[in-house]
Formats: sequence, C-alpha cells, structure tokens
Amino acid sequence: MPGHPIQSPVGDLKAQYLQNKASIIDAIAQMPLRAKGIRRHLKQLAHLADELLRTLWARQGFGPDVGLIAVGGFGRGELLPYSDIDVLILIADMDETLKGQLERFIGECWDAGLDIGSSVRTLAECETEAQSDVTVRTAMLESRPLVIAPDTYAHWRQRTLAHLEPKTFFTAKVLEMRQRHQRFENTPYALEPNCKESPGGLRDLQVLLWVAHAAGLGDRWDALETSGMATAHEVKQLRSNEALLLLLRARLHIAARRREDRLVFDMQQQLAASFGLNAEINNGRLAKRPSETLMRTYYWAAKAVTQLNQILLLNIENKLKGLKLPLPEERQVIHGAFFEHDGMLEVSHETLFLEQPERILETFWLFQNQPSCHGLSARTLRALYNARSA
Repeated sequence: MPGHPIQSPVGDLKAQYLQNKASIIDAIAQMPLRAKGIRRHLKQLAHLADELLRTLWARQGFGPDVGLIAVGGFGRGELLPYSDIDVLILIADMDETLKGQLERFIGECWDAGLDIGSSVRTLAECETEAQSDVTVRTAMLESRPLVIAPDTYAHWRQRTLAHLEPKTFFTAKVLEMRQRHQRFENTPYALEPNCKESPGGLRDLQVLLWVAHAAGLGDRWDALETSGMATAHEVKQLRSNEALLLLLRARLHIAARRREDRLVFDMQQQLAASFGLNAEINNGRLAKRPSETLMRTYYWAAKAVTQLNQILLLNIENKLKGLKLPLPEERQVIHGAFFEHDGMLEVSHETLFLEQPERILETFWLFQNQPSCHGLSARTLRALYNARSA
C-alpha cells in the first residue's frame, strides 16, 4: 500500500534466520570439551531470536498497550539450539481486532522458524497466576523486555513480584528440587543422566540464582560473591561447571537435531566422537572408551555442582533466617574444633581440613554419634569441598 514500507515475506525472514542460526550452531559444534565461550554463543542465539521477534511484532502494528516480554529460560538472555522461546504477551484487554493480530503474529513466528511458547495475559491475570503458581513466579522473575515501554515493564514486574516472599519462595523451590531429584534417583551418577534435570545438572544451578535473586542477593555468580554467599573459588567453580554442562546440553541438541537433554548411551558415544576424544589403550588392551572419558568429566562437574548447591543453599537459608555464627565463647563445643550451631555440625574454621586432613573422618564420626545434629553446616561442607584436592 502507498505510504507503507514493503515487508519481506516470512519465507525470506525464515531463510535468513536459519542461516544465521546455523552459523552459530556450527561454531558450537566445533568447540572442544572444556572450552570457554559457550555462553557467548547462547547469547547470540537469543539475540537472533529477539531481532526476528521484534521484526514480526512490528509487522502486526500492535498498539502501545500491548507488550512482548521474554520469560523463563529465554528470559535469561540465553537460548539453547532447540529450546523453546517462551514469551508473555501483556495486554490491557482483548477484542476481535487484537485477537486477529495475535493469531497472525504467533502463526508467523512458527512460519519463520521460531519454536515459540506464548501466553497472553492482562496485568490482573499475571498477578493472579503469580500468586497461585510458584512456577509462574519463577518465569516472571527471569524476565526481560522485548517490545514494551520501560515504565510499563517496570510496573508489571513490581505488581507481579510484589507477593514474592523470599522465605516462602525458598522453601517452595527447595521442595521442588528435592522432588525432581527423587525422579532422577537422587544421584548425580546415573548411567544415563539428564544434564539439565538430574542432581548436579543445570537446574540445580538455576535454583541457586532464583532463590538468591528473590532474597535480594543478586542474580549473577559474582553478585553472590559480593553478598558473601560464595567465595571467589566457588564462583570460579560454578562458572566452569556451568559452562561444561551448557556445552554438553547444546551439543546434545545439535546431535539429536531437537531438544534432547539426556546423556543416553548412544548419545554418550556420539558426543565423545564429536569432541574428538580417543580411547585409552594399556598394554594393547582397551583401558577406557571415549564415552567413559566424557562421562568422567560430566560426573566430576555434576558432583561439584551438587556440593556447591548444598553449600550455597544453606548460606542463603541462614541469611533469610538471620542466623549468624556465635562468638567463640558462645559456642556449644562438641569436640575440639567442632561445635553445634542451630542443629548443624560446625567446624571452627574453613581451612581445618586443609591443615589437618585426618579430621575429615572425625567429622563423619561425630555427626553419626551426635543425635542433636541433623546435618553438616555450610561452613563444614565448604571446608570439605575445599579439601577435595588436598
């Protein structure tokens, strides 16, 4: 029509999007195991989807009272090769004209190659959903604006997260995590683990950031160090193991050409080959298959994530409870360098096991024989974690 710019056909937009996406996927497929930089590629995939969403949004001519918000995993600003693109469409009210626009927009998203997952809600509906469903609150916590006025987005976040009570949210997410762990045998050492959902997987790292964010302690690893929840060493370990798990998950997607998070036996072999891992031969005999080398690397990361998850969750819980370690003269000493605090077995200092490794066994003996202690404290767990390579 005169006065209106000519719009590119959706087929052309799809071709350009898939070409750019394929280039990023190819770069991920070339990364060696333990390589750095995976998050940069995942951010590029998210940015690519952002730009296409904005282009398709503009084609429909939505009014200023309709907004587009990225939520859930997509809201973190990272996108795995075949993960869903979750968005919330915020409206003031629904009418037939808007309904038609939304149907065309969502249809064109699919036509353009976007695996979109969408919800359409008013502000009041968002508030109601957020109050009744912790999963919805979590998705909204991980949101970012795509096409929406800044003040409208800020108002939406304030209203929908107003009922997010940190202690209640913490309890709900930890319970949710434990139930998930039960579905995956409560071990990071499953023969065919899910690198997202299994104990020690990516979801355990996300839980830490969710509860920390809700508690006002930051939503990035370096913020947890600043707030005293994690040490510099732990932050380094968190980032390193998160990068490995993200790389494995991305390569699983690429190998399967769909969303796939399970390291099943066939995929273990395929991924090991794609990383160029070689069999280990000892005296002319096969000592270790490439897939065994891959899984040993995975299990080491999953174990570290499991341990760090325990330490940081305890630290965050203590912060929410307002608990502080007692002064030396106030301690209820159990034996030597060990004392009890809030029903937990505490060590006198975090370097105890580095200085006296023989006391590691004493820790578990005391815990077994001290009925009043129902767990190991964050500081005790941290001391054990730091002594792993001693």
